Amino acid sequence: MPSLEDKIRSLKKEKDALILAHYYQTADIQAIADHVCDSFEMARRAAQASAKILVICGVRFMAESAKILNPGKTVLLPAADAGCPMADMIQPKDVLALRQKHPQAAVVCYINSSAAVKAVSDVCCTSSSAVHVVRSLPQRQIVFVPDQNLGAYVAGQVPEKELILFPGCCPVHHDVTIHDVLTARRAHPQALLLMHPECRPEVLAYADTIGSTSDIIDTALHSAARSFIIATEQEIAEGLKVLAPEKEFHMVNNRFLCPDMKKTRLADIAESLETMRFEIKMTPGEIAAAALSLERMVETKVR
Repeated sequence: MPSLEDKIRSLKKEKDALILAHYYQTADIQAIADHVCDSFEMARRAAQASAKILVICGVRFMAESAKILNPGKTVLLPAADAGCPMADMIQPKDVLALRQKHPQAAVVCYINSSAAVKAVSDVCCTSSSAVHVVRSLPQRQIVFVPDQNLGAYVAGQVPEKELILFPGCCPVHHDVTIHDVLTARRAHPQALLLMHPECRPEVLAYADTIGSTSDIIDTALHSAARSFIIATEQEIAEGLKVLAPEKEFHMVNNRFLCPDMKKTRLADIAESLETMRFEIKMTPGEIAAAALSLERMVETKVR
């Protein structure tokens, strides 16, 4: 009897499918994927994909983004209930209220948001592109939604802009405390602290490096340092241990797990490909409304 991995590879070839997995997915999911990406790279690869079917191993907003950027493709989300608490914190009416209050401002929407929120925003960004996107806009006032922590970090990097922040957050990153950081530093005094900008500003103040998931990985792999404290989802540290076994990787706390990112299983991918279950369905109107903000994000990204 073939393994689940063999079954997925066979179905992928038979149905002309491309599997895109986020870095926060478990190791077995990453191993079966064609590409393992951060949010921006996943969006870019989805937009350029020639395969008929895109299988998104991540959460709903990532699958929606893939459908918006490449609407002619069938997009599958194997874990249909994989959502994002941050995305659920904001609704289109919240953005419209901010627009009414700040009519001269541009609205920058973090990609961790629903298609409906993207539709009432001017441009999307990811954690790796947020500073560049905000700096590139002609408006001095910027409404930044939904992540207050990423928005505060951007405000510090682009002081010439006035950022108006929505009080949303990633609960897992927001949960990191100064106590966590100081405890980790005492345990590993030689380690560099690599933090994601979704952490709170008072915690980021202790970081040696602040960056997106990809930035954290690149820094850890290419730094001359031999020991690192990782302040983002635990799967990053686990992956780095494999990629750089000669180095040490420690988590900033033992609570850094995104439950929604762990919902995808190999059996879900196989079933989704076999039965075409959990396809992302959007109307042409919904796609068109949200497309512009995502397309602007891809166009303005500079690595």
